[in-house]
Amino acid sequence: MSEESSFDDKSRGAATSGGPGGADDHHTEVIPNPYATVAAPSSGQTSVPPGLPPTPPVVGGPYLTNPSGGVSSPTTPARSGGMGKVVAVAAAAGLLLGGVGGYAGYTLAANTVEVNDTTTAGSTSISIPAENLSPRAGDSIADIADRMLPTVVSIEEQGAGGTGTGSGFIIREDGYIVTNNHVVEGAADSGTLTVQFDDGTTKAAEIVGRNPAYDLAVIKVEADGLPVASIGNSDSIEVGDTVVALGSPLGLAGTVTSGIVSATDRPVTAGGQGETSYINAVQTDAAINPGNSGGPLVNAAAEVVGVNSAIASLGSDFSGQAGSIGLGFAIPSNTMKRIVEEIIDTGQAATPVIGVNLSPESDAQGGATVGSVVPGGPADDAGIAAGDVITAVNGIPANDSVTLITQIRSYAPGDEVTLTVDSGSGTREVKVTLGSKTD
Repeated sequence: MSEESSFDDKSRGAATSGGPGGADDHHTEVIPNPYATVAAPSSGQTSVPPGLPPTPPVVGGPYLTNPSGGVSSPTTPARSGGMGKVVAVAAAAGLLLGGVGGYAGYTLAANTVEVNDTTTAGSTSISIPAENLSPRAGDSIADIADRMLPTVVSIEEQGAGGTGTGSGFIIREDGYIVTNNHVVEGAADSGTLTVQFDDGTTKAAEIVGRNPAYDLAVIKVEADGLPVASIGNSDSIEVGDTVVALGSPLGLAGTVTSGIVSATDRPVTAGGQGETSYINAVQTDAAINPGNSGGPLVNAAAEVVGVNSAIASLGSDFSGQAGSIGLGFAIPSNTMKRIVEEIIDTGQAATPVIGVNLSPESDAQGGATVGSVVPGGPADDAGIAAGDVITAVNGIPANDSVTLITQIRSYAPGDEVTLTVDSGSGTREVKVTLGSKTD
């Protein structure tokens, strides 16, 4: 068991047909209830990997298999008439408010507001342009959407496994687009990709390169002069910051949702039918649903601070697809920038490694237990041995193997990190220069 795939393939879901259009559609990774089993249609019941911390549960596949367990509805019988009456009253109130709103809208449309002038005799009527009554701030969500939507695309994948949809965003005016690996991996060997732009036009796209370890990919269309998304600094975001997610959930292109940064440096696993991805993610409560995968998460300055990649879910809607419960996860933009630049330059991107194979019992030890060391690798050179338990990276606790891997992957090959290592006889600090695995 290597440091790149501590839990093998148990965290993956499987492709399943259904959803709008009957296609295998709407790529977005789903994190099922960590205390339930995942129903994988093609592989039976698959248990959630043991030892995961409660907060960062394991992610299912891109086609949204759903938990067979999880949070269920209360079994107490509903009281007759109670809730129904409340809903009916709320609906009626909504109609009344709608009527009032319509009248107010007409008054404003006439650009006239009646005002009593108490400083002079009598009253007078003045005309106020409607747009002056409530101007939008320059950093309003409407303004962010207006600036960002032209840079966001919908992606349709047609491959041997069926048809899927996802999102992406333009990073170069000559047609380079960022998305998730799991959005396009089905078309990597044989298949087609079609990109739909904000104005409704479509173009064929080709894969420039992919890095499954980070769940990132770059595709390209033949075009010039395209609008480009601004890339922000994900290290500068703080919990509570406003963020906006854009994409094509459930195939609904041009959808905008908003929320806040709920947490940073959240270790989660993601991925499609290939290699598992380990993400030191930005967590958000902005609604992210199937089809949002690969789309941007942006800050109040309309700068991309993350690539939407995974969601947690405890239930499903009528189509069998899992829906948003306010737990979305995005790949930080600073991580994305390095991977994407390498892919554009060379067609591939390197993944940092320390050169160990982790033991399956890692999580039971309160850290990541080294099962074996790659001869001549970074860990071997630093004196790390089988049986050692790595408990922190640069002073940040690594309480399990998932956390260790996501922390390592937040750096680049060649970076030096300090590992806290428990050898049984005592704890020591070990400096390790990260090696490289090329995907």
